Amino acid sequence: MENQGASVVITHHILDGKEQEYEKWLDEIVPITKHSNGFIDLQIVRPIPHLTFVYTVIIRFDTIENLKYWMESEDRKMLIKKANPLFRKNDNYQIKSGLDFLFNAENEGNKVPVRWKQFLVTWSAIYPLSLLIPLLALPFVRFLKVPSNHYFDGLIISGIIVFLMVFVVMPNYTKLIKKWLYK
Repeated sequence: MENQGASVVITHHILDGKEQEYEKWLDEIVPITKHSNGFIDLQIVRPIPHLTFVYTVIIRFDTIENLKYWMESEDRKMLIKKANPLFRKNDNYQIKSGLDFLFNAENEGNKVPVRWKQFLVTWSAIYPLSLLIPLLALPFVRFLKVPSNHYFDGLIISGIIVFLMVFVVMPNYTKLIKKWLYK
């Protein structure tokens, strides 16, 4: 538990009509990122066409040192410089250890709640989802004629819960309880 890894959440606000160029740039930077020391994985959340223009890239490394090394590397600096004409805003990122990014509040800066509060908030959010999501998702999966399989069902349910936690529940939940959370 001592080494929890580290994540960086990068947001790129892309100019209208520059999405294809940005996608080509991603094709260039992603393989280099994947070959960086300590790389674990990355996720790209693409904007909704004709509605949003923000790309969010979440990259995980085994240690915060390896993550910082990549973020400050000459390769990344060169590629960011190459992509700058595509951005509405400058390259923006926040480095967090463990799951701290779930508790990111823009107006709190880099302040992170104490671990016991993170535990209680995460547990109180996951518990109802772990009861509700199987009740909603499994009938739909069976309707699609997917045979019952404990491992596949677990994969689907956990994927939905993690998606909801990262993109829906935690951003709103932490805003709701921010006075207590950051006190």
